[in-house]
Amino acid sequence: MPDVTSAYQPGTPCWVDLAAPDQQGAIDFYSSVFGWTGEVGPAETGGYAVCLLNGKPVAGIMAAVPMGGQPAPPTVWTTYLAAADADATSRAVSDAGGTLLMPVTDVMTLGRMCIAADPTGAVFGIWQAVDFPGAGIVNEHGALIWNELNTTDRSAASAFYRAAFGVESAALEGAENYYALKVNDHPVGGMQPMSEQMPPDTPSHWLVYFSVADTDETVKKVTAAGGAALQQPFDMVAGRMAVVTDPQGATFAVINPKPMSQG
Repeated sequence: MPDVTSAYQPGTPCWVDLAAPDQQGAIDFYSSVFGWTGEVGPAETGGYAVCLLNGKPVAGIMAAVPMGGQPAPPTVWTTYLAAADADATSRAVSDAGGTLLMPVTDVMTLGRMCIAADPTGAVFGIWQAVDFPGAGIVNEHGALIWNELNTTDRSAASAFYRAAFGVESAALEGAENYYALKVNDHPVGGMQPMSEQMPPDTPSHWLVYFSVADTDETVKKVTAAGGAALQQPFDMVAGRMAVVTDPQGATFAVINPKPMSQG
């Protein structure tokens, strides 16, 4: 189901966006790697660019600039979790031990959002859709396919997302020490303890995965466009993946997924 035709269930990753010091440079990079189209948006949206794939919204790119007396955001991809009521969800986040980093804000008539961190420090967004439900295309080349929480405390993270969003976690069969995040018993993302391969000071974080038709060729495109490979392509239970950075340092993963088994 590459095209998304219904609303995202609360707790489901529904959108991703990137804050980049050089917004146009980021648009150009992802366009060359994934075939996106996009341009700097109007002033009333802060120049926010909604990038398209096959005419459908696939991700956002914004300029990383100081706002409201706050320093410029870090150059990272942010995962947004769907919410039926952003205000109620933000209260649930606080009650469950999370931290609100940006209060609930109206985004014109598109929806309501806020930015928060879970108790282990992983930052994420909350999105209450009004006119804009989120990603209009997923699970095909150049589109979002998976969102993964890498955490310093799996038990605390599990308890938090269950309390704040109703998201359950369960060990994923065939993947050691890896857990599926489930909404209504349907896997919507993954969770794992922080990898020993990561630098010791790496904070808990959500990692965004984009689907690609050929992982090795995509990594070549990434490096040719000025990015770098943190983990060269390798085969794993879900497919062939790699972890890369764009030229401005934002980390993301790419994966050529194995076909889903039937039955």
